[in-house]
Amino acid sequence: MIRRWSEERTRGKVLENGCGVGEYLAWLGEEAAFAVGIDVEFSRLVEAKQKNRNLVCAVGEALPFKRIFFDLVLSNEVIEHVHDDRQAITESMAVLAEGGRLALFCPNRGYPFETHGIFIRGEYRFGNKLLVNYLPKEWRNRLAPHVRTYNRADLRRLFAGLPVTVVFRTTIFGAYDNIIQRRPAMGKLIRTVFQSLEKTPLKFFGLSHFWVVEKKVL
Repeated sequence: MIRRWSEERTRGKVLENGCGVGEYLAWLGEEAAFAVGIDVEFSRLVEAKQKNRNLVCAVGEALPFKRIFFDLVLSNEVIEHVHDDRQAITESMAVLAEGGRLALFCPNRGYPFETHGIFIRGEYRFGNKLLVNYLPKEWRNRLAPHVRTYNRADLRRLFAGLPVTVVFRTTIFGAYDNIIQRRPAMGKLIRTVFQSLEKTPLKFFGLSHFWVVEKKVL
């Protein structure tokens, strides 16, 4: 999906904003003219260095790169964790060249589970928590203050006033790799069934938003 909707921009100058241990960055580096990743967690970058040496420890709200430079920025399940998501999006657009694209994945509030766990009376409870994201936002944010979820209106507000055009947007289900690793046949069946829903109105319940936006030529 990233390759398809980047329309060859994966072959240019690429930034992964929040690269973690570098799996996606390694793939991007195979075909990009230049690929660099940032992450706020230094320990993850140490691991990522085994796959790609172009790494910077930094935050998405203050990218240490030349403005109007990259052809593609990838943000994969990152903006929900940053201190200021609007500033992180603004920075991504600032380092993009005119005609460059941002490929953004982030949690969908319509997904029936909160996948990052919750806090109850100050104690963290790990795991998928059913229907937390369907609570009124104030209640939901008290239970999960450490992570955001988004609906379409939230994402439109993030990009409001920025010089962008939305090229593509949809909602996707997961790959269910953890289940496949434990129970291959069952896991693959679950993946097939749920990913087939991406072509129906039931994609509303998908795990993540996938948006591709292009920086306008001014």
